[in-house]
This record gives sequence, structure tokens and C-alpha cells, in this order.
Amino acid sequence: MPRLFGTDGVRGTVGEFPMIPEFALTLGRAAGFIFSANDKRATVIVGRDTRQSGPMLNSALIAGLVASSVDVMDVGVIPTPAVAWLVRRLNASAGAVISASHNPVSQNGIKFFGASGFKLSEKIEEEIERLADPQPHDEPIDWRKSERQPGRITDGRGMHELYIESLLAEHHDLRLDHLRLVVDCANGAASEYAPDLFSRLGAQVIAIHASPTGVNINMDAGSEHARQNPQRMATLIQEHHAHFGITFDGDADRVIFVDDKGGVVDGDHILGMLGRYLDLHKKLLARSVVTTTMRNAGFKTYVESFGLTLYETPVGDKYVADKLLELRQPSAQNGEYGLGGEQSGHIMLMDDEHATGDGMRTALFVMRAFIESKVKTMSEFAAGVGKTPQVIASADVGRGARMEKAALADLEKKILAHTKGLARINLRYSGTEPKFRAMLESDGAQDEYALAKLATKICRDVQTIAGMKDGEIEIQNCTRGGLLTIHA
Repeated sequence: MPRLFGTDGVRGTVGEFPMIPEFALTLGRAAGFIFSANDKRATVIVGRDTRQSGPMLNSALIAGLVASSVDVMDVGVIPTPAVAWLVRRLNASAGAVISASHNPVSQNGIKFFGASGFKLSEKIEEEIERLADPQPHDEPIDWRKSERQPGRITDGRGMHELYIESLLAEHHDLRLDHLRLVVDCANGAASEYAPDLFSRLGAQVIAIHASPTGVNINMDAGSEHARQNPQRMATLIQEHHAHFGITFDGDADRVIFVDDKGGVVDGDHILGMLGRYLDLHKKLLARSVVTTTMRNAGFKTYVESFGLTLYETPVGDKYVADKLLELRQPSAQNGEYGLGGEQSGHIMLMDDEHATGDGMRTALFVMRAFIESKVKTMSEFAAGVGKTPQVIASADVGRGARMEKAALADLEKKILAHTKGLARINLRYSGTEPKFRAMLESDGAQDEYALAKLATKICRDVQTIAGMKDGEIEIQNCTRGGLLTIHA
């Protein structure tokens, strides 16, 4: 069986292996076997987003966990970061979330958090995969546990208020009375939570895409849609005379802002602004910011202009978390935050209680920094992070042939050497979707359209190798937001 765990758990198309109830049950049983190995009364907190396939996979996963003598607290529809927080808050053995984040409703996924609130180590993931492998094992697995009874299931929906109260308590003196906000909940997990949270702080909230039907999650809505098509949000901001817009993804671990001029304020902007804010308050861990290789050069220049250190990791929030955890070991002080994240809007503010990205929590920090800055508009607040020309192309490659890492590295060197004005290039296959990504960044000699043209050629060559000559290609303008269209 090929490796199932990617950078964000197990993902797939619903109705196809591994996103079928039979495997969810097996996966739950295998995970439960691991979680309860040294804990006779292990407890796992399980949550999900609003996809129609969620209840099916939720029931199967819980059945597997309970069969392995694990107690389960089913918290229902809830943001992914809330589960990670609850695991630590309630001293649970682990957490599980059924969600495919920003992906379409046809897909779903299962991710686990350990007792620390962090995602599982690759070693533990590999052991769970070994137990869940449907192929016969070389050595039969003894699933029996003497004197062990099936686990119990409890209704954890009462934890929703505990999570909201924790977000409010962290900013007990924050008031948003003078702000009018357009809040896009992606018809996902934020729908019940975000409008309530901001309203309690006094903001005037115009909630959109906050009516989940099970099939409309991320459909022309949410953070990825706003990054690619900010015009709709910009129009609503003008119509409602709002100060700015806030948009989440399906499981609410990402957040993107759209400013008063319709500009996209993404993860690079947020990391830059919060890095400066936390440093001014002497609360930035190791005076550093952690991001991935897909970051923008303008963001790097901005952060380093204040004497801060920028660390880069491979793409994937688990790698960002690992680096932040490493920084916390020798130098963490009470009240300091480890700051890191991705351009997509997945931002981590790591402290003693929080180990993963949380879109709503990040939004509160950004709004606090914005208010304290005394500037009048979000566009002015974000303007300091001046971005260089950059695009990221995403190309469908299905299950076709893939280039080896060494071949991709050689291709990067060749393109860099023969393309004037190209400052950086990163070629990789997604760890969560059947897609190929090409990030190209210019030193200013080439604009986004020139970069998009080159990215399209690279993607077409890769799709040819995968046997998908006419596959879809999307090109994100990382400098100004929106999609770029390149005609063949």
C-alpha cells in the first residue's frame, strides 16, 4: 500500500479508497490501538467540518476507535484548531478531525493530533499505516487486549462555548465596536463560530457563506476563493461600507483579509505585520518568524529590516510547527509567541496552549495590531510588506507519472540559469492534492504575466509526463491577488 499520510493527514476523493467508511473504520481501529497502547483509558476528541460525507466517515472512524477500547468525545462540527486546543485543554490522548480543509466537497480527509496538540510524528503515522494496511501482514496482529472493554462515546458539543470563551479571554480588553466587517465563513466550520465571536466583541458583522448545506463548503467561497477572486469581496465591502473583509477556509485554520481597496492581505502580509507587532511588545519568540520556501521576497525584506530572523522550511505546516517547537526549547519565555505560517493564511501563534494554526485566533491578533497601529485603513496597515512579482501555478496531474525530486532540482537549476530576472523557483508536487506546484519569483525585471507564461510551460511539460496534456492549470498572482490567464 502506498503511503497514505501526506503533509496534512490522509486525503482523497469520497467514495474511493481511502475515503470510504470501511477504511475509516480500519484507520480508527489502528490509531486507537496505538493511542491506547500505554493508556488503558485513552480518550480521543473527534471533530469534523460541514461536508455531507463527514457524518459517514465520522461514524466509521469512531467505531474503529471504540473497538480499540478508546473513549471518544464527539464534538461535532467545529474548527480544526479547536480540536487541537481541546486535546491539550482536556488532557486527552489524541484528537482527530475529518476535513479536507480548503478542498472541494468531493474530497475529504482524516488528520490526527497527539496529546501535545501537534500533528503526529511520521514514525507514528507509519505505524498506524502498517496496522491499517488491508494486505495480509507478515506477522499477524494480535488485536486482543485482555480485560479490555469497548470504549465509550460522549457528546462533546458543550465544548463549543469553551473554545469561544478561550479566544475571548486571550483578548479580554479588545473591543471592535467601531469596525464593520464582511466575514466569509466558506459555508464551513467557521459558520457557527466566527460571526458570534466578532459580534461579542462589538463588531458589526455582515456574515456571508455562513449557511452550510453539506454540499456548498468552499463553493465560490472562503479564503482560497478570495485569494483568486477578491473582486466579489471587494464589492461587498464597498456596498456595506465595511472597513475590510475576513475570509476563512472550510475548517477555519486559514484566514485571509481583503482590504478597503479590494487588495488581498495574505499570509505573507499577516506574518510581517504580526512579527513587527509582537516584536514591539517584546513577545516574539527568538525575534524570529518561520515560513516556507514559497514566501515572497518582499516579506523577507520587510521582516529583516527590523532585525528579525526569518527561517524557511519545506512546504507544509507540520514543518513550520517543528521549527517553532525547536525555537521554543531553549529560549521560550512566559508570554512569548512562536510566529510562523504560510502564504495561504495558515498562521501559527504558538504558546503553551496553542500548537497549530487558528484562523479566528489569528484574525483577532491582526485586528488588535491594526487598532493599536492607529492607521486608518487595512490597506495602509498592510502596505509595508511590499511584494515582488511572484506567481504560483497549480496543475492537475492526477495519478500519472511523476518526476523524481532530483530531476525537479536539476530542472530548477536549468531554468534559473537561462531565465533573466528570475530570482527564485520552487517546483514540487502537492502533499494533499493530485497537483503540481510551480512558484516563480522575479527580481523586478519580469512582471507577473511573464512569470505566468513560463510557469504555464513548465506545468504543461509536467502534465505531459503525467499523461494529462489538457489538464487544468491555475496561476495565482501572489503579488496583487487574483488569477492570471495565459492563452496558449
